[in-house]
Amino acid sequence: MKTYIAKRADIKKNWHLIDANEAVLGRLATKIAFMLRGKDKAVYTPYEDTGDFVVVINAEKIKLTGDKLTQKEYHHHTHYPGGLKTVSIMEVLKKDPGKVITHAVKGMLPKNKLSNKLLTKLKVYAGPEHPHSAQIFKKDDGGKQ
Repeated sequence: MKTYIAKRADIKKNWHLIDANEAVLGRLATKIAFMLRGKDKAVYTPYEDTGDFVVVINAEKIKLTGDKLTQKEYHHHTHYPGGLKTVSIMEVLKKDPGKVITHAVKGMLPKNKLSNKLLTKLKVYAGPEHPHSAQIFKKDDGGKQ
């Protein structure tokens, strides 16, 4: 039995529309990362971009479990002495809710050059409107139970 290896010409990219209204952040991010990598397809190849495009709407209405809304913080360093910057997730949600979903999905992708390519296929919008109306979508509920 031979192993099938997907070739770029054989890969068909679909578009998925996910409504993040009342969806839990972690569950939504795993579902998005799964689709971006192409693991939901039979032609999945780890080193090839076999995934689909994902458009997420209503990112401002995302739900966090427990006390994460008040306790979770994002850290980054400016590479200067004393340059540790800390921002709470509540501030990020008010300023740009799409960054929260993008950050969560980025952490679930492989740590290599392929992840940057995969992240370009993720489009996140705070409200229900998006400029990708010309594409044919497969609608998802965002992992709500």
